[in-house]
Amino acid sequence: MKIAVCIKQVPDSWAEKKMVNGVLDRESVDAVLNDLDEYAVEEALRIVEAHGGNEEGGAHTVTLISMGPERATDALRKGLSMGANDAILVTDAALAAADALSTSRVLAQVIGDGGYDIVICGTESTDARMSVVPAMISARLGWAQLTFAAKVVVDPGGKVSITRVTEAGVDEISAAFPVVISVVEKINEPRYPSFKGIMAAKKKTIEYKDLAAVGVSAQSGWSQVVAATPRPARAAGVKVNDEGGAGDALVSFLAEKKLI
Repeated sequence: MKIAVCIKQVPDSWAEKKMVNGVLDRESVDAVLNDLDEYAVEEALRIVEAHGGNEEGGAHTVTLISMGPERATDALRKGLSMGANDAILVTDAALAAADALSTSRVLAQVIGDGGYDIVICGTESTDARMSVVPAMISARLGWAQLTFAAKVVVDPGGKVSITRVTEAGVDEISAAFPVVISVVEKINEPRYPSFKGIMAAKKKTIEYKDLAAVGVSAQSGWSQVVAATPRPARAAGVKVNDEGGAGDALVSFLAEKKLI
């Protein structure tokens, strides 16, 4: 099996962020591997380990694919230190401020050229929270999509089955290779890179591509941020002195907020 895992480098979730000219200022904050993508990397590794492993020269491989600036190399190195075989980074100045449609177009082109059987993604990125790129990649490639998987079972003969928990119950869905999967947080517990894995990652290959190498022309985004304002400071809470009417005051407050 050839498995591709789409990952993204994002600003640290705990950092204070700001918009500059309608674009998130990424240079002023620390950048990390998207937390939700770690579950995708872990699931890919568990799949190949369940079927003989992904040792060099073996039948199974895990390739990380990302789009972003050159500093995204750090995120790829973390995924490689977890155990992935190699990585591809699409980096081009023309991709700055790319939206989900632009991103899925580039990733789909790279994936389509790679001959992969399975593509695994996290549910969303913590900087955009859109949760649409896996479905967009699937649509562009014409592959089946198995989204929000809480459990994945792979038959190396060419079939993938997932369990998905919804508000209506539990869905059991399956599809033949090639397939795009997105996984939820509860599917596994991502491993911590070992010292051996960290050292090995320094020697693993990261292939850098620009838009010309991918075979995709630069296009402006289909969407853009037209305005952004800082979140207002949290206002002081309402204090009620209980002199016998606190219960009525609480009910009035909740009714005013349309909570009851």
